[in-house]
Amino acid sequence: MMRQRKSTQEGSSSNPYTAERNLEMNFILWIILGGIIGWIASIIMHTNAQQGIMVNVLVGIIGALLAGFLLTPLFGVGTINQSNFSLPSLLLSLLGAIILLAVVILVRRGTVR
Repeated sequence: MMRQRKSTQEGSSSNPYTAERNLEMNFILWIILGGIIGWIASIIMHTNAQQGIMVNVLVGIIGALLAGFLLTPLFGVGTINQSNFSLPSLLLSLLGAIILLAVVILVRRGTVR
């Protein structure tokens, strides 16, 4: 005779893929992708030599927030801050990071390169 599986309620405590674990993984991906997006944006805006890794991460994450507020309604695509890790969301987050760096350069120097 075959044994029946335990109910999902009893087995859920041993499941390593809980909502809490997914949240932790999303946070790690958010930091890594934010750093990569910030780094690419700093290369495009020619500020790479002036920034460190922490600034790149902050630029990527804050740029994605900026894109979420300003560009998501225009394009209808989420950003990496909304746990949407698709190519359009990465490009939209990159565009937000570039806009953020352009504003910072404009305020700091008075002109954008």
